[in-house]
Amino acid sequence: MLFSLVFSGPLFSEGEGGFNPIDLATGGNFFWTLLIFAVSVPLIWKLVMGPVTRALEERDAKGAEAIAAAEKASADAQRMRADLERALSEAQVSAAKLLAEARERAEVRGREIVVTSKSEAAQLLENARKTIRAEQDKAIAAIRGEVVELSLRAASKVLDRNVNSEDDRRFVTQVVSGEKAVRR
Repeated sequence: MLFSLVFSGPLFSEGEGGFNPIDLATGGNFFWTLLIFAVSVPLIWKLVMGPVTRALEERDAKGAEAIAAAEKASADAQRMRADLERALSEAQVSAAKLLAEARERAEVRGREIVVTSKSEAAQLLENARKTIRAEQDKAIAAIRGEVVELSLRAASKVLDRNVNSEDDRRFVTQVVSGEKAVRR
């Protein structure tokens, strides 16, 4: 319809009086529309489209920043996860090493205890043998003393005299102990 008004009006007709911009019937409507549009476009662009465009650009920038921050956070999380996994594996290696060292120390300590126990047992056995030898020597000495006394009594009975002198006693002791008897 606008097309028919514009091209059918007196603006394009060859006759009478020409173009009247105030007369709406002769195409003035189109003229004012174009004039208002031409005047209002820069104002609309400046007052409406500029802030809308800036807002859209800011929104896009914020979106890009959010995406970059999310990517950075994701990369940081991946790095931290890798760090944690590495720390965990190092802790596991360290724990295994400590466990192996503790096991080795326990084995060494066990061997030391066995060696110490064997040494103490050998010492106790040696002490027991010495004690037994000492008691055995005491018993033999006591038996020898008894044998000497019995021998002297027997000799006294056989000889019908008292054989108690120190010299006789020494002689019988030497005979009983197996030493070579020397008579004075």
